[in-house]
Amino acid sequence: MLGRSEHRIFVGTAAWAIPKQYDDAFPSEGSHLVRYASRFDSVEINSSFYRPHRVSTYQRWAGDVPEHFRFAVKMPKTITHEARLRDFDEPLQRFLEEIAGLGHKLGPILIQLPPSLKFAPADVRSFVERLRESFAGDLVWEPRHASWFTADVDAFLVEHRIARVAADPKPHPSAGTPGGWTGLVYYRLHGSPKMYYSAYSQDVIAETVKTLRDHVEASRAAWCIFDNTAAFAATGVALSTSKLLQS
Repeated sequence: MLGRSEHRIFVGTAAWAIPKQYDDAFPSEGSHLVRYASRFDSVEINSSFYRPHRVSTYQRWAGDVPEHFRFAVKMPKTITHEARLRDFDEPLQRFLEEIAGLGHKLGPILIQLPPSLKFAPADVRSFVERLRESFAGDLVWEPRHASWFTADVDAFLVEHRIARVAADPKPHPSAGTPGGWTGLVYYRLHGSPKMYYSAYSQDVIAETVKTLRDHVEASRAAWCIFDNTAAFAATGVALSTSKLLQS
């Protein structure tokens, strides 16, 4: 089934750019995605947040990567930030039809919410139930308003098999650890202390690797996406993380 979790570790970056300083770590031949996929087994597609892609584009991307490679895809902002989980039927259906082009290489759908969006039970239930009518795969939720970090919300996420992102920096004291459904964990590491810019130390990388291994041993799929891309740190820390995982 599309997007269903596999009990292994996935490490990658948000988008598949290859900064010049890391060029030698990748093969010289092929597109950026082909080269990227020679070193990593996953990527988070962020461009889908800003604009739609054709089914044929997703199909081409799926054809450019190895059999074991998986794509996480970020839900469009037209649904999450503009419609704010209301009046979503047409854009949601279009998005799901587009990403079906990834076939079995589709991983989780990432649903990032704006910091101002409070938990509104009726709206959220309507949205999730409609989404689940069309998509049975993995969902990861990245809320940022404090109202989402409660036991009741966690129970709701578990009910609908939705994992809550573990984020760094954390927008709420509970946001740094996974929540919701425990069959999958999804770490989004944005860079700390300077969001999107800062790299991570070897000590942090080592602790991250240990955490990921612990989750897989507990029969969970474990994703770790580095989003500190503004100064090209993501590629370096992802390479270091992958190397340590293989040691």
